[in-house]
Amino acid sequence: MNTILEVRDLGISFGSNQVLKSVSFDLYENEILGVIGPNGAGKTVMLNILSGILKPGKGSVSFMGRDILPMSIVERTRLGFGRTFQIPRSFENMTAYENGLIGSVYGTGATERAASLKVPAILEMIGLSDRKGVFAGKLGLIDRKRLEIGVALASNPKLLLLDEVAGGLTESEVSDILGIVRGIKEAGVSVIWIEHVLQTMLEGTDRVMLLAEGRDVVCGPPEAVMSSKEVETAYLGA
Repeated sequence: MNTILEVRDLGISFGSNQVLKSVSFDLYENEILGVIGPNGAGKTVMLNILSGILKPGKGSVSFMGRDILPMSIVERTRLGFGRTFQIPRSFENMTAYENGLIGSVYGTGATERAASLKVPAILEMIGLSDRKGVFAGKLGLIDRKRLEIGVALASNPKLLLLDEVAGGLTESEVSDILGIVRGIKEAGVSVIWIEHVLQTMLEGTDRVMLLAEGRDVVCGPPEAVMSSKEVETAYLGA
């Protein structure tokens, strides 16, 4: 398998609080890497560094052989990064279709006409075709989560960063999200997926990495990691 992302010795502090001490991992082409860890482990901070929102205090990040740390958020998006957030950030007074259009035009630099040809397929993929004309602010939670993924996909990513897209959903809705993420992988996109819903990590990932105390503690097959002593210690303090 070819490596698409290489992260080495990543660290960041906020004042005296060292959130990430040393995080290193590889992500392979067409792989879904799940990331788990207790609250405060630095999972979202890590995604913020990868997407360009934060600058690390140390370490290196290489995407498709290129050093991305000097790059802006826009440059990383154009290079192939897509990102969702824990709280959906769609434009509430725009329709689902219009949100997707904005994601495509500004994420890829495409013309509005070119984007208009692409967005319907994305809405179909995330299950929002029948709600394309509904304002985002009128959508229920599951559909806002779907739209959050769709807007990220509209930027045509090679790597999609998912931050708790299954949080707050029912069991059947989580299954819907799992189906969407599997479809994303089938389309050839690599994924880093942070989640507290353990079903998603067991059923929807190729590997799982545990972050705890600012470090990558263990990484491997989902069932092996989820049943490991390291996970028990991180979550239960055993």
